[in-house]
Amino acid sequence: MKKPLIVLTGPTAVGKTSLSISLARHLDGEIISADSMQVYRHMNIGSAKIRREEMEGIPHYLVDVLEPTEEFNIVLFQQMAREALDLIYAKGKIPILVGGTGFYIQAVTRDIDFARSGPEDGYRRELERIAGEQGSRALHQMLLEVDPVSARSIHENNVKRVIRALEFYHQNGTPISAHNQEEREKNSPYNLAYFVLNMPRPILYERIDKRVDAMLGEGLVEEVKALRDMGCQRGMTSMQGLGYKEILDYLEGDSSLEEAADILKRDTRHFAKRQLTWFRREPDVIWVNKEDFAFSEDAILDHILKECAVRGIKRSESK
Repeated sequence: MKKPLIVLTGPTAVGKTSLSISLARHLDGEIISADSMQVYRHMNIGSAKIRREEMEGIPHYLVDVLEPTEEFNIVLFQQMAREALDLIYAKGKIPILVGGTGFYIQAVTRDIDFARSGPEDGYRRELERIAGEQGSRALHQMLLEVDPVSARSIHENNVKRVIRALEFYHQNGTPISAHNQEEREKNSPYNLAYFVLNMPRPILYERIDKRVDAMLGEGLVEEVKALRDMGCQRGMTSMQGLGYKEILDYLEGDSSLEEAADILKRDTRHFAKRQLTWFRREPDVIWVNKEDFAFSEDAILDHILKECAVRGIKRSESK
């Protein structure tokens, strides 16, 4: 029998965190974070990281496990998530994968094989040189010529992903988009219940704007200053996250704080839109539109628990 796996995802600021705790309590589950920033220590405000007291004693994996000076990528995430799954299953509990990074979630739910896409230092350095000298647009144009499908889905400013796609083509002679499509079509090795929380776009965008204002009020600027003082630099993976690169621009005099906040709000709204586009392409997801439940978390939780039960995923009777 396939082992159970619950996914709770959705766009940023939709309200995944509190619902995930309720779900874990009802199902005797444990939570694996599918977030590319919450993995880092000292990055609490900008990543909207769950606070210790909010966890209510529910174990969380892949939170506060790396220093912000360390590299983090999809391959490392998959490896760490697999280890967390093994630990949770060994306890006889149900893993709940929570977060908004769709590619990370897919790496687990489809057990994607990244063996053919390892880095090649010499070629990577050459691509980094091109990006530094000619700009990200020139690098993106190179990708457009060999893999237009990937070029359409990867923004030109996402240099790391553009480089990874070019590396794959250089090593294998085939587009990474074709490889990823093959992997996406694989059946999941898990008994999967994949929930996507959603709400009307105007309400979501209002929540995003309020979240950014709250982050600034809680000390986001001071957090980024402290990270900079620790030696964190713009080129590091940790500093590419929303909320960090914008505040770095402010600290380095490239924008006012008001401009940085407006850019962060705009870019976070764009990110939420891209997240929703990603989830719409995923097969077998269960959309949970919060307005259909009058925004009642109890009603949403009851619906999710019923959907899990239909799939045979429920709290063990012995617990």
